[in-house]
Amino acid sequence: MALPVAVQLYSVRDDMKEDMRSVLERVKSMGYDGVEFAGLFDKNPEEIKKMCDEIGLVPISAHVPYVDMVKDINILKAYKTIGCKFVVVPYLIPEHRPGTEMFAEVIENIKKIGAAAKELGMTLLYHNHDFEFMKLDGKYALDVLYDEVSADLLQTELDCCWVNVGGENPAGYIRKYAGRCPVVHLKDFYGEKSDDMYELIGIDKVAPKRPSNFEFRPVGSGVQNFPEILKAAEESGATWVVVEQDNPSMGLTPMECIAKSREYLKTLGY
Repeated sequence: MALPVAVQLYSVRDDMKEDMRSVLERVKSMGYDGVEFAGLFDKNPEEIKKMCDEIGLVPISAHVPYVDMVKDINILKAYKTIGCKFVVVPYLIPEHRPGTEMFAEVIENIKKIGAAAKELGMTLLYHNHDFEFMKLDGKYALDVLYDEVSADLLQTELDCCWVNVGGENPAGYIRKYAGRCPVVHLKDFYGEKSDDMYELIGIDKVAPKRPSNFEFRPVGSGVQNFPEILKAAEESGATWVVVEQDNPSMGLTPMECIAKSREYLKTLGY
């Protein structure tokens, strides 16, 4: 049975700032079943829940900055009100990443956040990039995280683009975490890893160190083997797949990119 498809709204963040309801209506008209939030854009949780209910979109999850959850764990209650089943650690700034002195503290804090989410009836997920594929004592840092934090407190939201860029096969990594990977991020790309990649996701702002042909692309327009990835997701117990494209490409607007992704997935029966 084909998995339901959501979109990470970070993909259309500028449009969200302008008119959230219009974006949600357009997302629904494209054929998306759900949405994953990345910021509430000054709307209150009750208002967002009402919009999703009226439009017919499932608010499955939300990316919430790690530092925000550490600072005030009660932030989770807003997403519970919206109806999110999952809350996600989306990214770690350089000083919190594997290989730093603070990574052990990050692991302990993730345990606490996971426990707080569990109390609210939600599940904490971790969304990887490629820096988690550095090795700590011979083991990928991503695997260290999942070994250190039990599955009842932390599950995975594997991003298939970053798994690939990190040097691993996305479908194989999804299968590695079968039963612990309820949400899979579908992200396509073209080109090679570069020194300034994180500027492309709208976070790090650094001068390019060398020319790069790397770009994010609509699902089905790059190098990823999505039939294989989707099969692995289904067979590994995923309940949702989520389209994400950090920046537009191919001369398309962000909204056109997510529409193109959705049309491609329909050709695969999703």
